[in-house]
Amino acid sequence: MTRDRPSFDAATPRPPGSFFGRRKGPKLRRHQTDLIAGLLPRLALAIDRPPPQPPGALFGEPVRALRIEIGFGGGEHLVGEALAHPEIGFIGCEPYVNGMAKALALIEQQDLRNIRLFAGDAAELLAWLPAGALSRIDLIHPDPWPKRRHWKRRFVQDATVAAMARVLAPGGEFRFVCDIDEYCAWTLMHLMRSPHFTWTAAAADDWRRPWPGYTMTRYGDKARREGRRASYLIFRRG
Repeated sequence: MTRDRPSFDAATPRPPGSFFGRRKGPKLRRHQTDLIAGLLPRLALAIDRPPPQPPGALFGEPVRALRIEIGFGGGEHLVGEALAHPEIGFIGCEPYVNGMAKALALIEQQDLRNIRLFAGDAAELLAWLPAGALSRIDLIHPDPWPKRRHWKRRFVQDATVAAMARVLAPGGEFRFVCDIDEYCAWTLMHLMRSPHFTWTAAAADDWRRPWPGYTMTRYGDKARREGRRASYLIFRRG
């Protein structure tokens, strides 16, 4: 979902309702190709069969909670969170091969056991999960699709807000980071008109500053260097 990332199969048409667009990218290096062929099949979710009960059984060891990051880019935030919270299971959703390869390299380097990966559309992943399965959903620097005719491709829509409400447990959170003011306003509008979510900010610094322990991504560093200030929005499931 974050911008400028190539997909696994450039020949595959984008399914209706998908929230990603670009379908072609640069050639992978040899080790990246090996990771896609060898490590990814061991970590990949198959949503053509029912999820395990409880969903935490996706992982080899027990986890106390389950979280998703949608469109994890190069995997910096996903891997940073998994390292900081080994007791939590993480599902990273990313349909683009270069981002998946970068994340796999980090997972291999850190020998992480609490990450599973989904190389597809996050809307399909949310539909597959049982109600109340997640404690948190992160969407970090998503593609803003700035042209009006492309707004329907933005991940944040009334339908996906309802889907997130279904899979988040009461008290669970949706966390959104973006340096595009118009998309932040769009997200606030959609989440605040939902009967299921409450914006947690009590003061300006609650959304102007990263939350404690936040792992900055390479895109976030670039935006900051170029003078673009991100907003850090947290919404709680009622």
